[in-house]
Amino acid sequence: MNPVERVEKSGGELRDFLMLPYSELEELNLRAKRQRKDRATARHTQDERLKYLADEKRIKAVTVLFSDLEGRLHMLDYDKKFLLKNSDNLTFDGSSIRGFTPQRESDLRLSLDWTAFYWAPADFFGPGKVLVFADVLDRDGSIFAGDIRGMLKKLSADYYKKEGYTLNAANEIEGFLFQGLDAERRYNETGKFEYVNTGGYYHSLPGDPLRTFIDTVAEVQRAMGFENEKDHPEVAPSQFEINYSYGEVVAAADQIQLYKLICRQVATKLGMTASFLPKPVVGVNGSGMHTNISISKDGKNLFWDAKGDEKVSRFAWQFVDRILTHGSDVCLMLNASVNAYRRLDPHFEAPNQIKASAVDRGSMIRIPIGNERSARIEVRSVSPDANPYMVMLAVFKTGLEGSISKVKNLRQAERYLPDNIYDALDGFRRSEWIEKLLGEDVKARYADLKQASADRCPRLLGTFVKAQEVQYHHEVYNQYLWNLF
Repeated sequence: MNPVERVEKSGGELRDFLMLPYSELEELNLRAKRQRKDRATARHTQDERLKYLADEKRIKAVTVLFSDLEGRLHMLDYDKKFLLKNSDNLTFDGSSIRGFTPQRESDLRLSLDWTAFYWAPADFFGPGKVLVFADVLDRDGSIFAGDIRGMLKKLSADYYKKEGYTLNAANEIEGFLFQGLDAERRYNETGKFEYVNTGGYYHSLPGDPLRTFIDTVAEVQRAMGFENEKDHPEVAPSQFEINYSYGEVVAAADQIQLYKLICRQVATKLGMTASFLPKPVVGVNGSGMHTNISISKDGKNLFWDAKGDEKVSRFAWQFVDRILTHGSDVCLMLNASVNAYRRLDPHFEAPNQIKASAVDRGSMIRIPIGNERSARIEVRSVSPDANPYMVMLAVFKTGLEGSISKVKNLRQAERYLPDNIYDALDGFRRSEWIEKLLGEDVKARYADLKQASADRCPRLLGTFVKAQEVQYHHEVYNQYLWNLF
């Protein structure tokens, strides 16, 4: 019996912490999701959640989630009684978060987004806990510039208020399942990743490690209100994809963070590692995060036109035009690591051509077959390790506000995306559009973070994955490893 099991066995009869069946969790999470979709007022939702926390005696702590500039998820557990008294005054040291604030101006504030509230399965997140996302505020109470979630939330709210637009997104997030715990952190020792399954696309026998992992993740997602659609092994060995329904853009980005967290929690419990490195193994397909987007107004899909080219509207084609025009500008935001540029390889259906197509999966943007409800565009050149809030901000703000008509033929590739992080960094730094998109300060901070990672890796990618591009990856590194450089 391991120490955790011993503690649980000895203390189980003394504890009375919230542990709900999956079916009850699903009902609670779907109800909260409907409230969010229906845009229940922030004040009403806050009052309801605070009352729930006060009345539910079996909750001991609230896990607050926020993301740093690179998209790494951070979590703090607040004692419930403390949080009930201080929910409007939660501060933390921003100087400890990469890309946030220097030490001399370190204090930041967390503003709880009570609409983004989740009940999580106790067997993977611990009994007596609930989750809530937070926005990061500056000392004066304004949105902190480095909190991309806050920027995305403002963009979404402004377009809804000004134009009546609802910005919608759904993501197809691929990943790998590898043998052993902490396989990424140990890569510098082993020099390889070990597959748990070599069955291939759509093929995994019931009960094998990959199928067990996929089934378990799907169960947890279902309980957390994801509204699953389909799940399956992907093309590469030990690769997976678990799809779920569309959502408003901020909720969709939150779900990406939860999806990756759930996958990692489940894999760890199974003694394995869920990896979202874009190309952890050379010679097989890498992992992407295809981003399906549309815009609706008064329940009508503005990307649909039964008589339009590929049955999408002129509005949608203009949106596509702007993204392609700024394809090189935003590449670093969509492909955020040294390893991501291994994936932009034309031999593996890589979406590195700056063009749009209904059939060519090497295109940066694909126009899938759709109808009045499902018409959308799919941005394929997104890696799964990118900051999801930054991806959504880049895609929607560029598609709505960027320059237009610099691409002569949207269906013919006259340019290609960068094939290495240095060229992507150069395009990012030179771009006037990125300064409008992120602001001068955040643009500089983000570029400096990416430069620091790149400088720790060999300049040329070569034909095999280097230990440094894994060890110093923003989702893998820790302070100890970083300081070894």
